[in-house]
Amino acid sequence: MIQEHQDNQQIKTAPCSVTRVCLARILVATDFSETSDCALEHALSVARTYNSKIFVVHVIPVNLTMSPELTGASQEKMRRAAREGLDLTLTSERMFGVPHEGIIQEGRLWPNIEAVIKRFEIDLVVVGTHGKSFLPKVLVGSSAEEIFRQARIPVLTVGPDVWREPFYGVELKNILFATAFGLGTEREAAYAFSLAQEHCSRLTLLHVQQRPDEEEVIVDQLQELIPSGVDLHCLPLFRVEQGDPVKEILRVAEEIKANLIVLGAKPGKGLAGNVPHTKAYQVICGASCPVLTIKS
Repeated sequence: MIQEHQDNQQIKTAPCSVTRVCLARILVATDFSETSDCALEHALSVARTYNSKIFVVHVIPVNLTMSPELTGASQEKMRRAAREGLDLTLTSERMFGVPHEGIIQEGRLWPNIEAVIKRFEIDLVVVGTHGKSFLPKVLVGSSAEEIFRQARIPVLTVGPDVWREPFYGVELKNILFATAFGLGTEREAAYAFSLAQEHCSRLTLLHVQQRPDEEEVIVDQLQELIPSGVDLHCLPLFRVEQGDPVKEILRVAEEIKANLIVLGAKPGKGLAGNVPHTKAYQVICGASCPVLTIKS
């Protein structure tokens, strides 16, 4: 049964205040696949809205198991392919009017992405994921998860089931913020509220419980996440559901026709090469809209 609340009474607010989201510099991680191409389209939509500069980054993996002779030949082949792919991407008509720069790195994925984030003071990372563990692991599977688990800045992931074409600029009519509470929840909520305020979005706060509990207590907890100084065009909705968190988040997202899902992401290490199985990644793989993860 749906438990939905919209309270017109005075609501307690969290001590932190809501500030405008700054997205001046956006990093798009690409492997030149159709999935990465879709992620770039969404990044361009964000860039046009926030007057951002886009950094298109491709990381060439290094195979240390091959002989030096074979490694050298293979690396040079991948360098040529990377340069051709990047040139094709940066010279396409869709990049017109958006400041952009291409970067090619070599080595392990995350350390190179992290270096670019620090060097250019990136505000947002955008990445696509196939959601298939048997595909070449460049930006698929746990490699995409490694980025949003390690990045200290928000990461927008475009999953394989995102069917809605991005608009010329960002249009967020409905935002779903799903939380399990815990460390970092206030920061995640502040980001969700800031986006909702800036885009005049309807914001739904959701908590999924796996065992019966006092609903009103949870609603009070959700209400306390509202930052001070927030000025939404309509009051947020508070929902409490019971069941499997992944299934319920995806169901509610479809029900409210969410344009964006905001989630917290617990820090994680050693994810590369493992089959993704975390709840956040399962939501990304099943969502029909992009998912914004914020590291706890």
